[in-house]
Amino acid sequence: MVNKFLSRKSKYSIYYSDIDSSICSYIEKQEEVLLLKYPKIVYVVSENNSIEHQKSGNINNTIFNTEQKQIYNSSNNKFDKRSKATVKQEDLIEVRKSKVKFKKKVRSKIDIHEDDLSLSKSANKVLNEDSLDSIIQQTNYSKHKKKVKLKQGLSEYSINDTSDLNSNSQIDKNILIDSPLTIEELANKLKIPEAEIITWLFLKGISVTINQVVDVSIATTVALNYNFNLLDPSSSKSLNSPTSRQLNTLSKSVKRAPIITILGHVDHGKTTLLDTIRNSDLVKKEIGGITQSIAGYEVNWSYGSSNEKLVFLDTPGHEAFAGMRLRGTQVTDIALLVVAADDGLKPQTIEAIKYIQNNKLSCIVAINKVDKNDINIVKVKESLAQYNIVGEDWGGDIPIIEVSALTGKNIDLLLSNICMLSELQELKANPDQLAQGTVLEANLDKAKGPVAHVIVQDGNLKIGDIVVSHDTYGKVKAMINSLGLRIIKAEPSSVVELWGFSNIPQAGSMFYVVHNEKEAKQLISKSHKTNNHYNISKILNSRVTLDTYNKKLNLKQLNLIIKADTQGSIEAIIHCFSKIPQEKVQLNIIAASSGDISETDIDLAMTSNSLVIAFNTNIPANLSNLVNRSHVILSNFTVIYDLLDYIRLYMLDLIDPEYEKNFIGTAIVQTVFYINRGVVAGCVVNTGKLQKDAAISVYRQNKVVYNGFLSSLKHIKDDVNEVNASNECGVMCYDYDSWQEQDIIKAYESKEKIRVL
Repeated sequence: MVNKFLSRKSKYSIYYSDIDSSICSYIEKQEEVLLLKYPKIVYVVSENNSIEHQKSGNINNTIFNTEQKQIYNSSNNKFDKRSKATVKQEDLIEVRKSKVKFKKKVRSKIDIHEDDLSLSKSANKVLNEDSLDSIIQQTNYSKHKKKVKLKQGLSEYSINDTSDLNSNSQIDKNILIDSPLTIEELANKLKIPEAEIITWLFLKGISVTINQVVDVSIATTVALNYNFNLLDPSSSKSLNSPTSRQLNTLSKSVKRAPIITILGHVDHGKTTLLDTIRNSDLVKKEIGGITQSIAGYEVNWSYGSSNEKLVFLDTPGHEAFAGMRLRGTQVTDIALLVVAADDGLKPQTIEAIKYIQNNKLSCIVAINKVDKNDINIVKVKESLAQYNIVGEDWGGDIPIIEVSALTGKNIDLLLSNICMLSELQELKANPDQLAQGTVLEANLDKAKGPVAHVIVQDGNLKIGDIVVSHDTYGKVKAMINSLGLRIIKAEPSSVVELWGFSNIPQAGSMFYVVHNEKEAKQLISKSHKTNNHYNISKILNSRVTLDTYNKKLNLKQLNLIIKADTQGSIEAIIHCFSKIPQEKVQLNIIAASSGDISETDIDLAMTSNSLVIAFNTNIPANLSNLVNRSHVILSNFTVIYDLLDYIRLYMLDLIDPEYEKNFIGTAIVQTVFYINRGVVAGCVVNTGKLQKDAAISVYRQNKVVYNGFLSSLKHIKDDVNEVNASNECGVMCYDYDSWQEQDIIKAYESKEKIRVL
């Protein structure tokens, strides 16, 4: 009989001949033991079931302890060549017959996995009894390791291990869905097979594939169906996936300048306040009088006996630019909330307060426009208190300062409070470590290539550094500071324009300096597997929406190609489009990118029958003739209000007119006669009146036999526009001639309804 011993760390299974039962019992307790009654023949069965045999030259070459040698010598078995061949033949037959049976038997006895133990290929290593305790501990550790892997879904579970199976079913039910995603990505988030989700959607009338992108509404519906708890997107600390790289990881650190993000509602004076602080005229440069991009500025301010550097980030206040405001709060040290004294708290003010509280940011409130008449500062403070923003003068811990951006009132007090709050935070950075920070904005420049506006949060960024961001990398070719000057090194808390990325980096993503291109490529490869960051391209193709399937109508389609100055602008435009009702007209974004309009965009518009929408970007002069020849509609906008109004009006023009019927009168058919032009119904008007071109319904025995329009109306022999009650008239419809006596005509005045989306 042949017994089998399983090696865990080795990928081989060792078979040995029948020996004394006491030795077999001892073997089953060991982890790295090989005992053969006839040690000159060893059969090693590999994973692919191929069998090899190893020969030892002499029994004395095999390692045994003293007791085992005595057992062997007492057997006194000496085999000649024929005997060895016979044993080998028998062993091979027994191996083939009982391989699976003994494998299960031994595994069940020792309850260990093949990968947890090792056996040398020479099969000559033997353990003594003194190592038995350490072997048992190693086995127990292997079991624990296996359970941990099982919970993480990294290994297959054992059929007999029911406790691990139960632990695997406990999945975190909290999930964040804040952007369109593919079915595969949704399945990974929910830890549910893709086929199950596809089947469930199919039964709901939604046909999708594993790579098809669904919008947030469908993904949310699927998550709710499986009892997941949806998290508020604003509560998420970061747009990026968790990363092992942390800011300021080395012990050596120096003081750095604070980053102050200015937040507030549109037209509350944020940019004007920054102009007063910087002594600049940014407001005059803004198109439409509103901020439409995020920008960073450095200010030097004398505080005490030192000259302090302050970094300000100006964010847009329009509702469309929520992504820019969120990025601003994620990189800031101090939030400066601007509230107009004459306007109070508005939607974007409340949104900013939620960002501040969710991210637990240090905050200063500036009540602006206090120089105006008819203001109520107490009311503004009461409104702030309702959101737990209580000033120091009311017993709270948040500085609330009354300022005027136009007159400069209390600007010095505001900056002094910012410096004081910065000192309390003890902001540090390590200039010796590799630089890292955040991409605030990105765009494609025709002359410069991909351009990223970044803020350095730690380390010194230098010309020639290899930088990685999300799924792209590059070598720093040039850097331009907030004053428009070229620099060779950017210190922590610096806002710079960076040239050198191979592709446009994702706005809002982190960037890191690495040692070489090899490391950069490794990080990008890892990012493709693990990073689920919001990407505009997800909503450009194969998008599935609930509106399309719920209405089950042939909706009007409006295809769009968007060209904008930056990624942030594209994000804002798409955000606004998602808020437009699409029950009657479906918006389809065929392509969206930053940079100037090219011939490729025009060709794509011709092929897809799309509108080309340009926002704050250039239209080359040589494209004018191509646009005219191709009959492509191209519209350029500099203010987001105008762009949204244009799209809404265009969508309204695509809607078929709808009419409202107002009852105006009835008539009874008295006789029917024929003329050359058709059939005329002689009628008497009972109530109201009949009008030419009025909508009519003809009833016969209380059933409608015709719906149409009254084409001709005569009184005696004259053509008239209307006939009042108690008068006779002749009625004719060009598309109806089946009149009968006693038919009842009901007339309606059609009034076109106001078109709405």
